[in-house]
Amino acid sequence: MPRTSSVQPELSIIVPVLNEAAVLTDLLAHLAHWQTRGAEIVIVDGGSTDQTVAMARNAGFDVVTAPAGRANQMNAGAGTSHSERLLFLHADTRLPDDADQLLTRTFNSSEPAWGRFDVVIKGRSRMLPVIAALMNWRSRLSGIATGDQALFMSRELFHQTGGFPQQPLMEDIEMSKRLKQLCTPVCLRDKVVTSGRRWDTRGSWSTILLMWQLRWAYWRGVPAQQLAERYR
Repeated sequence: MPRTSSVQPELSIIVPVLNEAAVLTDLLAHLAHWQTRGAEIVIVDGGSTDQTVAMARNAGFDVVTAPAGRANQMNAGAGTSHSERLLFLHADTRLPDDADQLLTRTFNSSEPAWGRFDVVIKGRSRMLPVIAALMNWRSRLSGIATGDQALFMSRELFHQTGGFPQQPLMEDIEMSKRLKQLCTPVCLRDKVVTSGRRWDTRGSWSTILLMWQLRWAYWRGVPAQQLAERYR
């Protein structure tokens, strides 16, 4: 059921969605769990043409609409949420069972704060454990997080950065760079689970190569719009 209490939630979970009907039943069950634990759930639709919005509303969730694009949708979700602690969750990522407790300890230890979880990637490819391990290692070394790792931050830091940049790709990388200028990220070793469908569909090695090429190009200053065209 939607949140009806006037008490400010401890955590707002913001979920951008676009044509996710195929995976939505599992996602909504996951979000309902966090809602019963007191989290505010903000689902932000970017113009779905399938049954995504109807399914979410039929399940008792309010749905915010925004122009398509994760940055737009996450900023819109943050703008309508009520907690001072924000977590941005991809539709195919699932949080560990004690995520709220982990975040409470993190924020109570140092606020304002921001960070991410380690990640496990589920799918058919035998390379996925290696990819996840490298992703976690690179993130811990660089202080740069990806959206698959469930970025979290205080509202104060979110506002100080100006929110997610209005770009079609690498918005999580750019946001991490901005947040790093304000304080050091908290890299939780507790793991979220995300889908490996990207690697299963496109092939592990070809996807790894593409992602590294895109990151290298972005670091050299290639516009995100140009990189997004290569990513499609």
